[in-house]
Amino acid sequence: MIFRSLTRHREIGANSYLIETKKHRFILDAGAHPKMKGLESLPQFNAVPHDSVDGIILSHAHHDHIGALPVLQRRQPNTQVFMTEPTGEVGAAMLHNSVNVMSRQREELGIHEYPLFTHKEIDQVKANWFYRDIRKPFWIGDTEVECTLFDAGHIIGSAGVLLKHEGKSVFYTGDVNFEAQTIMREADFPTEGIDTLIMETTRGDYARTEGFTRRAEKERLAKVICETFERNGSVMIPVFALGKSQELLLMLHELKQMDLIPPAPVIIGGLSTKLTVLYDHYASKIRRSYEGFRILEDMSTLVAPRKRKKELQYNQNTIYALSSGMMSEGTTSNTFARQFLDNERNTVAFVGYTDPETPGYKLRNAKPGDMIKLDSKLSAIELRARVESFDFSAHATREGIMNYVNQVKPKKVLLVHGDEGAMKWFTKTINESLPNTEVIAPEPKVAIEL
Repeated sequence: MIFRSLTRHREIGANSYLIETKKHRFILDAGAHPKMKGLESLPQFNAVPHDSVDGIILSHAHHDHIGALPVLQRRQPNTQVFMTEPTGEVGAAMLHNSVNVMSRQREELGIHEYPLFTHKEIDQVKANWFYRDIRKPFWIGDTEVECTLFDAGHIIGSAGVLLKHEGKSVFYTGDVNFEAQTIMREADFPTEGIDTLIMETTRGDYARTEGFTRRAEKERLAKVICETFERNGSVMIPVFALGKSQELLLMLHELKQMDLIPPAPVIIGGLSTKLTVLYDHYASKIRRSYEGFRILEDMSTLVAPRKRKKELQYNQNTIYALSSGMMSEGTTSNTFARQFLDNERNTVAFVGYTDPETPGYKLRNAKPGDMIKLDSKLSAIELRARVESFDFSAHATREGIMNYVNQVKPKKVLLVHGDEGAMKWFTKTINESLPNTEVIAPEPKVAIEL
């Protein structure tokens, strides 16, 4: 088998990878780069001949893994696409939202090729989507290549992908978490008989604080919420609509049940609400914690605004769980922050990754009194609110991934989905731990024999 990365750059971005046998072609994921615009956000699909792919397999529904799927399917109109059912249902909602975002950016930024696909096109290409269950092997189309999906513990429906062909096996982790979160349980991956491991390296450049525990981090968040409420302030938590929102909501419910925070309104809205409906739909149908718990029905303090266009109002002693997690321009968290940051009683709590080029990163690294530019079209705001950061990542730690690599002992490891520093750490660590394992950080479009 031959591997080629279809990404434009060797970094976290538009995930998409081509695997070829002597007779067949397969593509793993079809993401769009979250920091790029227009055609530059797409993988290099033009490197694959038109209508020549035998199967597309999706690991999960985050934008950087599924955001370019309709464009790929336009180039591969007869190709079947395989994924878990939750990935398909959540992914469709994410793609429809992307159309709305691109249509707005066409007007605001003058990107004439937007939208890259339409609502109608999404509905049409879904006819070629096929859902497969976790740990149940299946043939990819009419080929002799066997595929099995394994729970990746990242977000709802996320899966690692095992491909077997002529006695050889390749395992693609996708995005993975080997630690239990609040809803999501830890990954359940195979450890035997894997020749080549294609693995994410997202947190390879990050060393956790010694003695860190998720429980202690939850208790620290509870303490910050209580201290803010004692000042008659409110807490804003920027969150990603998919995954982080639902994890946080159930975490807040958990903290309230443990009497670690007082009962207080928790405000969400927009895409987060739509995706939470889907999380609730699968509450008893997938491997998860709090089985059967439905956030929108069973979380008594939750408030989901019904009037989408209505401006969000500020109230004291309230928790605002608002997207986006990076506070990108035009999002609810960015807009609401303008009436929030200049109040010294308030707290902004970051619970996920923020890219250095985003408003969220600028805010979480600012000092009291700094002037924060949240929107390029608007004036800066003085930061008077408290800002705190917490580690509730949905990605595995580098130590967790290394523990998995040491269990698998693959002949070859391909490092993807990571920045340069992360890949260097993994290369060095794997070479030291498994000197007989070949480690490669693939360059875009370069052929690698598996």
